[in-house]
Parts: sequence; structure tokens; C-alpha cells
Amino acid sequence: MALVYESKVPNSYRTDFVNKVREVSTRLGIDPNWLMAIMYWESASTFSPSIQNSIGATGLIQFIPSTAIGLGTTTTALKNMSAVDQLDYVEKYLKVYKGKINSYVDTYFAIFFPLAIGKPDEWVVQGAGISASQIAKQNPAFDVNKDGKVQVWEVKKIMLQKLPREWVNDGTIGLAIKSYKNYLAIGLLLIAIGATYIYNVRKR
Repeated sequence: MALVYESKVPNSYRTDFVNKVREVSTRLGIDPNWLMAIMYWESASTFSPSIQNSIGATGLIQFIPSTAIGLGTTTTALKNMSAVDQLDYVEKYLKVYKGKINSYVDTYFAIFFPLAIGKPDEWVVQGAGISASQIAKQNPAFDVNKDGKVQVWEVKKIMLQKLPREWVNDGTIGLAIKSYKNYLAIGLLLIAIGATYIYNVRKR
């Protein structure tokens, strides 16, 4: 079965890229769809190794300069390598979190804010060097309820909404369930309560 967003990878390197994503994901112990989805969004829907944002973050997972140096390279070098070769650095970066990444959203947090990996839905995204309000200001799309802070459940909600509906519904819903299981459980509970209420009303 094709991976999510596989058709968006440029034809010139699609086969080699997708095959390597599968290999890297196997070594990391994660679903390759999680990695594909994250790289698609981080690279502004391009899967380009050379794409850069306004602060110089580069490539498939938007490596910042300090991260690139920590991996033994530079953003300039990353920008000039092929997407297939850059996957080696994606793997090298994520390898630190091997065994901790258990969902699509965990994969995103490994890149966006590693401290949030595995945290409960109510946990506020913040750290010693950056406050909750700063996170919310820099990432307004994640502040769903506009309370000036970002909680894990808000990131889950937005990241799930990014997924193509037809892919979520095509039988590979595991990604959505693993990253959004609490909300699924609540939804199923509400459905059960509603069904019980209707049943009791009809009995009267």
C-alpha cells in the first residue's frame, strides 16, 4: 500500500525516497506514514531537501543551524544534498528518541518540542528556556482555545486535522487512533450514552 503523501514526492526520486523512508522507519521502530506526514508538512508540502524558512531552518524536517551542527553537518550542506541522502540525517536526529516515539504526534513532538513526547493531553507545552505564552505566540494555530498556552491535546487536534480524510478512512486509521485515542474514547463514550438514553426513552 502506498504511503500517505507518497504521490507528492517528486517523480525524479520518489521510488528511492519512499523505499528509504520505509527502511529508516523500520530501524527507528515507527510507522513510515508518521514520518511521511511530518516531512510533508515540515517541508511545506514539497519533500524538498533545500527548502528553507525565514530563520534558515532547512529541509525535510526543517533542521535549524544548531541542530545541523550537532549532527555533524550544516544547513548549507543539508540544502545541497539530495532528499534521499538527507534522510540519513533525519534518521540520525530521530534515533535519539528511538523507543519513545509511539504515535504520529510523538513523531511531530520529537521535531517540534521533544520534551512533550509521551506527555498527557493536559500538559502545557513549555520549557526552562521558553514560556507557555511564547510557545502560543509563536505557534498561534496550536492555541485552539486561545487561552495563551498550548496543550498536548491542541497539537493532536491540529495535526490530525492536517491528514487527508480519504487516507484516514482507507483502513490505515491506526495513525489517527494512536495520536488521538483519548478523543476517540470520549466520542465512543458519548455515542454509548446517547444510545442508552434513546433506548430508555423508547421503553417508556
